[in-house]
Amino acid sequence: MKTLYISAALSIAMMSTACSDSFLEVNSPTQQPIEEYFSTDAHIQEAVVAAYDPLHWPDWAMDEYNPLHIMSDIMADDLWIGGSDKNDNANWHRMMNFEAQPNAVISGIWTDAYSGVKRCNDVIYYMNEFDVSDLTPDRAADYEAQVRVLRVYYYSWLWKFWGNVVYFEQNFDGAPYLGTQYSADEIYKFMIEDLEGAIALDKLPMKESDENVGRVTKAMAYMLYAEIVMYQNDETRFAKALEYMNEIINCGLYDLNPDYTKIFRTEGEWTEESIFEVNYTDDNAIRSWDGPLAAGGTVLPTLISPNGWPSGADGHEDGWGFCPVRQETYDRYAAGDVRRDATCWNAAAAGESYNARYQDTGLFLEKYAAHTGDNARQKADAQLNWNNNLRIYRFSETLLNAAELLVRGTAGTGSAQSYLDRVRSRAGLSSISATLDNIIEERHLEFVGEGKRYWDLIRTGKAATVLVPDEYDYRTNAWTPAKKHLPIPQSEMDKALGTLTQNPY
Repeated sequence: MKTLYISAALSIAMMSTACSDSFLEVNSPTQQPIEEYFSTDAHIQEAVVAAYDPLHWPDWAMDEYNPLHIMSDIMADDLWIGGSDKNDNANWHRMMNFEAQPNAVISGIWTDAYSGVKRCNDVIYYMNEFDVSDLTPDRAADYEAQVRVLRVYYYSWLWKFWGNVVYFEQNFDGAPYLGTQYSADEIYKFMIEDLEGAIALDKLPMKESDENVGRVTKAMAYMLYAEIVMYQNDETRFAKALEYMNEIINCGLYDLNPDYTKIFRTEGEWTEESIFEVNYTDDNAIRSWDGPLAAGGTVLPTLISPNGWPSGADGHEDGWGFCPVRQETYDRYAAGDVRRDATCWNAAAAGESYNARYQDTGLFLEKYAAHTGDNARQKADAQLNWNNNLRIYRFSETLLNAAELLVRGTAGTGSAQSYLDRVRSRAGLSSISATLDNIIEERHLEFVGEGKRYWDLIRTGKAATVLVPDEYDYRTNAWTPAKKHLPIPQSEMDKALGTLTQNPY
C-alpha cells in the first residue's frame, strides 16, 4: 500500500508568525490565529505531514527540473545529459562538465531543502510554544523524532551539493531572514549531532506499518547516519554506523527482493528491500504544470524516456530523451548480471523508431522509464503524474555499507564477504573477494541511476582520476577538489545582502 504524504492544508503550514504594530492588528473573521489552530494533536499532525511535502518537489518545482538522483548522477560517469542540444537544460550540461556558474546552476534544490527545514522547525516550535491540550509527551517525542530526521535529510542535500551553507534550527522572526553560513565540516557536525539526538529519542519504529509507509523509520535514520558519516569519512563514528547496519540486517524485517528486475516496478514498491522511498501516485493525481506542488506523481519518467516513442511499444511510453545511459555503463555489466537489463533499457534494439536526440546511445534508464499504464489514473497532466516511487535507501545498500565498513577495519560483527556475496548472488553472479575496490564497484553496478555514484567517487578519493575528459568531447573538463561543491546560486547570493561567501567555481 502506498500512502502519499502531501498536506491538504499547505496554506496552514506556511502561515506567518510575524508581528505587527497594535493599530494594524486585525482579528480575521474567517481564519484562526496560528497559535489557536496548532493547539490540537490533529493539527500538529498536519504540520508534520507538511514537513514531508518538499521530498516530492525536486523533480519539478521552482521552475526547474532537478530530480535529486539525476542531479547527482549527471556529475558521475553513467549517464549523458541528452535533450535537444547543450542548451536544453543547460545547467545540467554545465554541471556535467564541471563548469557551473552562479548564474548557471540549479537552484530549486536549495529552495526545496530550506522549505523542508523551515517546516520541520515549525513543528518543533508549535509543540514547544503553543498550548497543545491533547498532545501526549509520547506523541510529541514521536513527531519530534520524525521531523529532526527529516531536517537532517534536507540539510544533507545542501551539504552535499553546496557544502558551506546557512544552518538554523529555529526559524527567523522576520525579514530579511539572514542566518549564519558555516563550513561544510561545521554543517556535518550540526547534522550528525541532531541525528544522534533524534535517534536517542527512541520513538521511531524499525519499520512502518503498511498504512504509514513513507514516514521516516529507525532504519531510515540509521541509513542516513551511515551515509553522512561515510561521506565525511568520520572514522570515529564508523563503529556506530556498522552497529546500525547490522541491527537492520539482523532485525528480520528487511531482506533483498529476490527479483531485481521487479524492484523498480509498481509491484516492487515497499517490498522487504525498501527502507525509504518518496511516494508518488497516479491515483486521482492532480499535480499540474500550474500546480506542481499539488498531490500526485512525478515527471522523472517523462524526462528520461526516448522522445517520440510509439505509445505502448515494448511496454513503454514517450518522453523527452534526457539522460541516456552511456554505452560504457551497459558494457560494465557481466553478460549474466540480471541488473544490466533491469537498469539499461536497450530501446535501439526494440525495433521501433524514435527521435534520437543529443548524445543518444539507444540506452535509457529502465529503473524510472515511462511504462505503459503507470499514469493511467491521473486527473491532470499525464506527463507530470507517473506513479514511480523514488527509491532512497534499499537493503542492498545496508549490506554493502556494512561490508565496506568491515573491510576498512571497523571493529564490529558481521562478514564482509557474506554481505557482498548476498548482493552478487541475487544479481546472478559468483563470489569475488570482498576488497574495498570490489565493494565500491559493486555499489556502482547496483545503484546506477540512484544518485550514489558521484558521492562514492568523492568520498573514496577516486573522483579526480575517474571524472576526466572523455573521448566524445562531451566532458572536456576534469573534476578537481575545487569542484566538490556547486557555486551558490546568484539569486541566493543577492538575497543574502553580502552575508554569504561564494564557493570557488
